[in-house]
Amino acid sequence: MEDDYLVRIGKLIRDARQHRGWTQTQLADALGTSQSAVNRIERGNQNISLEMIARIGEALDSEIVSLGYAGPMHLRVVGGRRLSGSIDVKTSKNACVALLCATLLNKGRTVLRRVARIEEVFRLLEVLSSIGVRTRWINDGVDLEIIPPAELDLASIDADAARRTRSIIMFLGPLLHRTDQFTLPYAGGCDLGTRTIEPHMIALRRFGLEIAATDGLYHAQVDHSVTPDRPIVLTERGDTVTENALLAAARHDGTTIIRNASSNYMVQDLCFFLEALGVQVEGVGTTTLTVHGVPRIDVDVDYFPSEDPVEAMSLLAAAVVTESELTIRRVPIEFLEIELAVLEEMGVDCARTPEYAADNGRTRLVDLTVRPSKLEAPIDKIHPMPFPGLNIDNVPFFAAIAASAHGQTLIHDWVYDNRAIYLTDLNRLGGRLQLLDPHRVLVEGPTRWRAAEMMCPPALRPAVVVLLAMMAAEGTSVLRNVYVINRGYEDLAERLNSVGAQIEIFRDI
Repeated sequence: MEDDYLVRIGKLIRDARQHRGWTQTQLADALGTSQSAVNRIERGNQNISLEMIARIGEALDSEIVSLGYAGPMHLRVVGGRRLSGSIDVKTSKNACVALLCATLLNKGRTVLRRVARIEEVFRLLEVLSSIGVRTRWINDGVDLEIIPPAELDLASIDADAARRTRSIIMFLGPLLHRTDQFTLPYAGGCDLGTRTIEPHMIALRRFGLEIAATDGLYHAQVDHSVTPDRPIVLTERGDTVTENALLAAARHDGTTIIRNASSNYMVQDLCFFLEALGVQVEGVGTTTLTVHGVPRIDVDVDYFPSEDPVEAMSLLAAAVVTESELTIRRVPIEFLEIELAVLEEMGVDCARTPEYAADNGRTRLVDLTVRPSKLEAPIDKIHPMPFPGLNIDNVPFFAAIAASAHGQTLIHDWVYDNRAIYLTDLNRLGGRLQLLDPHRVLVEGPTRWRAAEMMCPPALRPAVVVLLAMMAAEGTSVLRNVYVINRGYEDLAERLNSVGAQIEIFRDI
């Protein structure tokens, strides 16, 4: 019995390692052990402690075993079912994590309404709590209250939680106003290839921040005599880079101009929140932001984050690949207009209501009804562009949609190193996807999806794409170790079940 238990754990570790693209030697180096020890663990030939399992899970960013539960979460999907009815879009994951970081600017009480209860948020709350910030769910767990301490205890930061979220990088902007020096763990998150923080540093050096990276830590020093004397030009139009520059500018006593700024949905939500804090931001929705900073912010504020356009795209894709009629409510239409234009070119039958305002009073929403459609491959390739172009996080959903269309579709993800590779996991479910290089994949459709049991890809959006294909496949599929999906989606299985899916959550260790 014990041997069987070890074999099952070893298989989970092997699958997680292979999905990350690591060799046994690379995992051994991360753990400070030998390749032969890793080999014995994966074959089930070595006793292994919970501490070692936790270390392996951290190294692979994969929930091998979850303490307090029976084991990692899996999904059993009975596919081939049609969806029907209506489903609401939840608040934006990426906006919520940016706003949690932004609460470090404020000495007063912040209440964020209808915050998504997802693993990414939980990790940030663990980090905030560890440095002395009081956080609690209120109003039956719907809203989140954040009250900062007079002084942050940065020496006590929860490094394990910090390393499991890339959002920790957005602590740099707020913290440079609060202390002369501090240390942060390296940022983690999805495994999407190498991503440098140099664009962040180019922007934040203008506020006196210098960082030395050693031993898995960012060691920050701040020279408060340094302030921007000319516009800050971002070297990449990235969302988190723009947010970090905004967070730094918010408490700079003066006017900061940020050029080549992202105008994406989470950046706009952050700008609206900063305005609620008393920071004037001009140019919201454009690539040039002018920030009139406030050196001290001490206000009690309530704010409603807007709905998530990527979740809306996920639900839209679910309807398309399962050939269903489904109404998706509270869709932030401004951030899906290009995607809808491409889908309409492919033949998707989609109706929308007149626009109405989100609870933040600024974001434009509609309700979309998707109907079964005969799809044709688009003439042009699918590729992301900075807003108002097609959103990078929506590109993976086009892999499943293109697999449902007649003809060939070229998908070019020029941003991330690994994500196109993960999309080829759809081949295990009957897809015909040809990887041309690490950034391009050719999708042949239509697809007769078939059930399969497989490990969850270690990247959020490809993982959800695999789940959607399983929903379309006749028979019963199993998707193992879905922690990465829980990082970005709240109760996704239960919500899909509410509109006709049949997805069972289970654990097996």
